Amino acid sequence: MNQLLDQPLHASPEEPDAETREFYLRSLSLLDQANIPYLVGGGYAMAFYTGIVRYTKDLDLFVRPADRDRALNVLSERGGYRTDLTWPHFLAKALYGDAFIDIIYRSGNGLCEVDEQWFAHSVRSSVWGYPASLTPIEETLWTKALVMERDRFDGADVAHLILRQGDAINWRRLLRRFQSQGSERVLLAHLILFGFIYPSERERVPDWVLEELQEVMRNERPAAERVCQGTLLSKYMYVTSVDAWGYLDARLPPRGIMSPADITHFLAT
Repeated sequence: MNQLLDQPLHASPEEPDAETREFYLRSLSLLDQANIPYLVGGGYAMAFYTGIVRYTKDLDLFVRPADRDRALNVLSERGGYRTDLTWPHFLAKALYGDAFIDIIYRSGNGLCEVDEQWFAHSVRSSVWGYPASLTPIEETLWTKALVMERDRFDGADVAHLILRQGDAINWRRLLRRFQSQGSERVLLAHLILFGFIYPSERERVPDWVLEELQEVMRNERPAAERVCQGTLLSKYMYVTSVDAWGYLDARLPPRGIMSPADITHFLAT
């Protein structure tokens, strides 16, 4: 066994200042008092699953879309915090001074909606001593796999999740998440990169997962329509493809849930 992989997990990000910490913990308490289900993700989940400690500028809370408005109302009316529907298709904020909490109910591309499975497979932990549930390993990996911006690529997070949690990942359930979007190629790309990044740890990805994904790819045929799915990976890098080269934007119906107004607003902020 690689001794490095025996090092402790379940770390926490760098602790914020006392005022920000109080804002975070009071917000969690208010949501619990109102019986609004939420999961803690982002840097807190990554620290817990990988042991990597880093500074995080905010607290990411994941809720069902149906619970978004209730959560914002509680934080505004009971907490006295300012709230903002920053990107209505996926994210809102609660703000206190320079600190803020992201209320997330989908990924930025309109996919990866928070549903019952997130809560059914969550992991119980704590945030600065306050009991809370974390986003599951599979959903954490799933959402990060689809972030490939020019200035932000979450592939290293995906690799670290596999390295530190490969034995705990429910690979069948993870596959179903990618299959639901027809994005098996994205998962396969990350798994191939993992084998390059950590060649001594390739066995952490089961052979049957790679074989199944490669079989899907072998059976694929060119799409009937000229569609660009790059917009599901980056909001900026494929603008020319859809604006000038005539490709359909995969974020728009019937493939996605975003409206042209959503996309314009997302690109502008």
